[in-house]
Amino acid sequence: MRVGISLTSAYTVSDPREAARWMIERAAAARGADLDSLFIGDHHSTGPGTYYQNTPMMGRLLAEWGDRPAGVLFLLPLWNPVLVAEQVGTLASIHTGRFIMQCAIGRDDEASPAMGVNAKYRPSMFEESLDIVRRLLQGETVSSDGRFHFSNARISPITPEPLEVWIGGSVSPSIDRAARIGEGWVADGTRSGNAEIAAQTADYLERAQVHGRVPTAVAVRRNVFVGRTDEEAAEVLAPILDGFTGDRTSMLFGSAETVARQLQPLAEMGVTDIIVRSLIPQQHRLTMESIDRLAEVRERVRDL
Repeated sequence: MRVGISLTSAYTVSDPREAARWMIERAAAARGADLDSLFIGDHHSTGPGTYYQNTPMMGRLLAEWGDRPAGVLFLLPLWNPVLVAEQVGTLASIHTGRFIMQCAIGRDDEASPAMGVNAKYRPSMFEESLDIVRRLLQGETVSSDGRFHFSNARISPITPEPLEVWIGGSVSPSIDRAARIGEGWVADGTRSGNAEIAAQTADYLERAQVHGRVPTAVAVRRNVFVGRTDEEAAEVLAPILDGFTGDRTSMLFGSAETVARQLQPLAEMGVTDIIVRSLIPQQHRLTMESIDRLAEVRERVRDL
C-alpha cells in the first residue's frame, strides 16, 4: 500500500498569505516524509472562507515536491474542457514525475449555479468533458456541439506521457463510470467507514473486471492525525471526537504504529493507495508534526 497526501485548500485566516505558506510548507514536509503522492482538490464559489485554486497552487507546490506522482482534482462539469486540458498539459510539463488527473462530477451544491451549470446534466457533461480532454491531450484538433460548444480547439503543451485519470465516486453509477472509463478510482473515505468502503471497493473491482480493465490505483481518502502517542492524539482530537456519532473508522489517529495498524483492513480490501488529509488543518504546527510522523507510517505499511 502506498501512502500519499491531499493538502487541504480551505482555511479561515485573516491573511491569505498565511495559509498559502502552510500549504507550501506541508508539501515540503510531505517530500521529507518520503510520501508516495501529492494531490490537491477543487471547489468553486467558496466564500466567505479562503480557498486556494488548484492549478496555480499546484504549480507552486511542485517546486517543493520532487519527482514522485502528483495530481489535481477537477470537477469536470464546472470547467471548460479545453481549459482543463491546457491546465493539465502545463502542469504535467512542469512536473518531473508522473502526473495524475483526478476528476469527479461534484456535488449538487451552490457551485453549479455559480459556474453557470445545470446540475442535472452533470453526468453527461462529465463523460463528454473527459473524452474531450483526453483527445486534446493526445494532440487532436477537437470540435464539440454537445453539452460543450466550441470549434477547432487544439492545445500545447500536451502531457509528456499518456494521461492517467483517477475518477472519484461513492455511489454505484459513479463507481461503474470509474471502472469503465478511468485508470483508477478514488473513494471519499473521509465520510465513510471501513464497512462502506469495503462494499464500494468490491463493487469497483467487480465492475473493472466486467469492463476488462486493470486499475492502476484503488485509492481511499482518509482524515488523519499521527501523534507521538495514542494519548496525545486523543487529547488533540478531543474537540472533534466529543459528540461525534459517525463511524470512527473513517478517521485515522493515534501513534504511527496505531495508524499503520488501522490501515491493515484497507489493504486487505484491495486498496492500493491511502490519500491522507489533516484532521486539524487549521493547526499548522501539529499538522506538520503529523506529516513528519507519516514517514514511519509509510515504512510500516509499505509491504501491506
